Amino acid sequence: MSVNKDFFDPSRAYNYDFEATGTPAVGWTDADRLPELLVPTHCCFCGIQCGMYLRVGEGTVIGVEPRNFPHNRGHLCPKGVVAYQQVGHPDRLTYPMLRVGGKAGPLVRASWDEALDYVVERWRDIQARHGNDAIAVYSGSSMTNEKCYLMGKFARVALRSRNVDYNGRLCMSSSAYAYAKAFGIDRAPLPMTDIPLTECLLVVGTNASECFPIVMDWIWRARDNGANLIVLDPRQTAIARTADLWLPVKPGTDVAVLNAMLRQIDYDGLVDRAYVAERTVGWEAARAAVEPYTPEVAERLSGVPAETILAAARLYGRATRSLILHGKGIEHSTHGVQQCWACTNLALARGQVGKPGSGTMMLTGQGNGQGGREVGQKANQLPGYRSIEDPEARAYIASVWGIPVEELPGEGASATEMVRLMADGEIRSCLVLCSNLMVSLPEISIVRKALQNLDPLVVMDFFMSETAELADVVLPTSVWCEDEGTTTNLEGRVIKINAAAEPPGEARRDWQIVCDLARRLGRGEFFPFRSAREIWDELRLASKGGIADYYGITWEKIEAQGGVFWPCPTADSPGTPRLFTDRFAHPDGRARFFPVEFENPAETPGGDFPFRLTTGRVVYHYLSGNQTRRLGFLKSQAPEPWVEIHPRAAERLGIRTDDQVRVRTPRGAMVLKALVTATIRPDTLFIPFHYGHDEAVNQLTNPAVNPIVKIPEYKVCAAAIERVDVVPPVAAAPPCENLTPDNAPKAFPYAARGTPAAVEVEGKEY
Repeated sequence: MSVNKDFFDPSRAYNYDFEATGTPAVGWTDADRLPELLVPTHCCFCGIQCGMYLRVGEGTVIGVEPRNFPHNRGHLCPKGVVAYQQVGHPDRLTYPMLRVGGKAGPLVRASWDEALDYVVERWRDIQARHGNDAIAVYSGSSMTNEKCYLMGKFARVALRSRNVDYNGRLCMSSSAYAYAKAFGIDRAPLPMTDIPLTECLLVVGTNASECFPIVMDWIWRARDNGANLIVLDPRQTAIARTADLWLPVKPGTDVAVLNAMLRQIDYDGLVDRAYVAERTVGWEAARAAVEPYTPEVAERLSGVPAETILAAARLYGRATRSLILHGKGIEHSTHGVQQCWACTNLALARGQVGKPGSGTMMLTGQGNGQGGREVGQKANQLPGYRSIEDPEARAYIASVWGIPVEELPGEGASATEMVRLMADGEIRSCLVLCSNLMVSLPEISIVRKALQNLDPLVVMDFFMSETAELADVVLPTSVWCEDEGTTTNLEGRVIKINAAAEPPGEARRDWQIVCDLARRLGRGEFFPFRSAREIWDELRLASKGGIADYYGITWEKIEAQGGVFWPCPTADSPGTPRLFTDRFAHPDGRARFFPVEFENPAETPGGDFPFRLTTGRVVYHYLSGNQTRRLGFLKSQAPEPWVEIHPRAAERLGIRTDDQVRVRTPRGAMVLKALVTATIRPDTLFIPFHYGHDEAVNQLTNPAVNPIVKIPEYKVCAAAIERVDVVPPVAAAPPCENLTPDNAPKAFPYAARGTPAAVEVEGKEY
């Protein structure tokens, strides 16, 4: 936890006593006289990447302070406030471990040389017998661009394997593909600070109030300026409760509503025909595709009243500036790409994309979900968002890396396909970094068998995740504020992470471990990096001329400007906060409409499974929960998962709040508490996904994937629910005077807020 004077630059910190003394810190003092410093950095959670200061006293991270950064203006959500507590957490992994005595044996402490030599020896043997592609890299996006870039290069240059992908495949691949095809660039076309300029917000498939509390500040500003709000969601979330219109859609049927809205906008003469003619192609085909979707047809398919769809279309269509915000509710789907296209079709028809406060904006959930998919760790991509099958792109990246172009592997398996290859024995070993497959992938029982089939499974992490528990080798890494580098937030703004501490014990920074592995594999000449900054400079060069061009972005420019929006191709370029003002990124400068047809989810209710089960986030947790479930306040607020059920369905089944219930799908069952609430459709169940082992909802979800981008269908599957007759006794609460954070009774999440009355939308009860 102490600050390394050689690694940490005190000139980038602020003297905590500056306002009192009027004198900034000068030079470096001895540890016993070290002043409290404020280290400017950014939160490690979600795609907003809020600016913050970490308080460092006596060489130790001791707290957090607000930072008035452009996109969060000093605000932090509950996760950001306590993120720093990971640094000195007692659960931190502090030394390497090897499993002895076979798969059933224990993990025991090992030296770095023992652990890394074992891994390299096994990898060499596997590749000699089964080929280079028998080793895979499964990476993540909750880390810096420098590390994401390094993982793609490590797989292809050090391992010479084509099998590298990352966990963004599970969250952003639908919107990424849709935007790339519709606009020519996969990036939000406008900054968050544009949101208050809009006159109508259409929020589709995102519980923004819990997933993106800081985005809500900008939404409230738009509302204060008179903007209307429409929310399309199966649950009446906090943002839906404040909306002008809530459209309670059946999970997985959003296309029916969006197509009906586009049809009505056309019928009402609200299409911007000049914009469509001058700046787009494909309108007539898209128009013909939505013709069958009358409001009445859409009601039958989606459950949303026809009159509500009609009202939403007119509210959205008559606004001079309208903005669609969308998230995983439409992206986690076997037809997620099409649902995103339904959003871009609406915005293009109204002539909104490229204008201030207008268009569409994807809300990225993972910390560096935007940057992680641009810098070359994706199965089909090279740095700069280049296609790995493009001969010109391959030649350029091979020249940057200093390898013969024929050595550069082709496209490999996607993250979801890797599991099948592991189970079939085609992938014999995998390096997992910044991912927790045993919580985040569907059909967990199959994932477990696939991971246990690996020899070795190598996991790099700073906590013992559910995936690391199965590993043959565990390598301890750094948390976000023990390293430096860049991330790219959901706007496309590249920001800078600064280091405030050293990794504890024997733990190392991730990039140092990867470079060490490359050296031991005999490929060290391609990984000569002595700092994260050297990796950044190579990344900039590798991105030069690509779609995601970072070449003109320096660490100094980031700090001077408060972040830099890509593309930024030259040193004198300020970056590009708003895209498509004059032309789109396709060669002809025009955006694309796509005809979208309604498709049912891969699994629909019927027979023994009458409900639709959907999953999602809560404000207190992040992704698989490996980090947030260890932080006292966050865990106390949501210590375990629950299932939400509507009062009418609950009454029919004899279920009350806090009852133990069993939720079943064709893949299995889990037992958890019920929360009876009128803020969900009567035919729908909801379970949060941040929990592990027997509490992981992905043991129930459908492993079906979108055929284009291989994203799983997390947001809808057929399910049943029933009471569990034997209810465990409730332990008596401890005396008040003996309460501690560890023994305090765990209140059911949200129970104290009460259950709202049944909701009516346009005269119909839901």
